[in-house]
Amino acid sequence: MRSPFDILEAYERRSLAHAVQLPERSYSQDVWRGVGYRVGSRHLVSDFREVVEIVPMPPVTPVPGAQGWLLGVGNLRGNLFPVVDLKYFLEGERTAPQEGQRVLIMRQAGGDVALVIDELYGQRSFEQQLEVPAADIAQGRYAHFVERAFDDDGRRWGVFSLSLLSRTPEFRQAAA
Repeated sequence: MRSPFDILEAYERRSLAHAVQLPERSYSQDVWRGVGYRVGSRHLVSDFREVVEIVPMPPVTPVPGAQGWLLGVGNLRGNLFPVVDLKYFLEGERTAPQEGQRVLIMRQAGGDVALVIDELYGQRSFEQQLEVPAADIAQGRYAHFVERAFDDDGRRWGVFSLSLLSRTPEFRQAAA
């Protein structure tokens, strides 16, 4: 008599013999990929390597004496992190709170930071031939963080560098 383990092993062998293999997926080196989102009227994308996580807006505890763009401190799975209104930091205008609002979690020296955005679009991929000058998106404070852009069916997407943002002295100094 066969053991239960032998029976399960036989089931597995038969199952794997009939498994359909998915085609191997290869990505072109000429495609740029990132996370798409909106801040104000600008459509932006950031490299996947710069976004740690995307989560719903956490409850925020205000921090006295902080810059206006620092909304306060949030808690995600027991980890405390600053919550920054990205639109307020870049444009001087508050992001309107909305139900289901998301934040991008980015890594910086000293810990993660949550960035409040207006709208999340998810993964975006752009062929290199869609690259266009970033001049119309890279205006004002955006000029420091947007060096390239892509045109996708008439919509301009500025590539926003979160790593540059995290190294900006003004961003790192949130005390008023």
